Amino acid sequence: MNFFNNPNRIPESYGLRIAVGLILYFVIMQAAGLAHTVELRLLNLFILVAGIYFGLRKYKETHGSRINYFRGMAVGVATGAVGSLVFALFMFIYMKADRSFMQWIIDNESMGRFLNPYIVAFIVALEGVFSSLFIAFLTINYFDTDEA
Repeated sequence: MNFFNNPNRIPESYGLRIAVGLILYFVIMQAAGLAHTVELRLLNLFILVAGIYFGLRKYKETHGSRINYFRGMAVGVATGAVGSLVFALFMFIYMKADRSFMQWIIDNESMGRFLNPYIVAFIVALEGVFSSLFIAFLTINYFDTDEA
């Protein structure tokens, strides 16, 4: 049994898949010259929703047909948090490497003069973790749980 099939490592496994999806999406948008379009960040939610949903589905398959509601919530939030934190780390490294991208953020965002790669990465991580909490709450309700 490898890391990606281990039923005890579902949040890490699917979280890394979310991170890869977010990173690929960012790289594609950067290559297409669309990384500066803030509205396209909304599409990150679809990647997060898919990763959390498939992670919960895998958890249900490996832990019986019904899962505990709060345990499912924890798995969903942890899955999204792992993906968001890895993506935030990638963004930190990217902004340190590509100073022009960070400078564009400073020049064009309303609070840009107060931002640096550390703060931007923290904001990305925070946004991702709170989005994961909301998405996990919505997604767990599509599964049969012990506590309805």
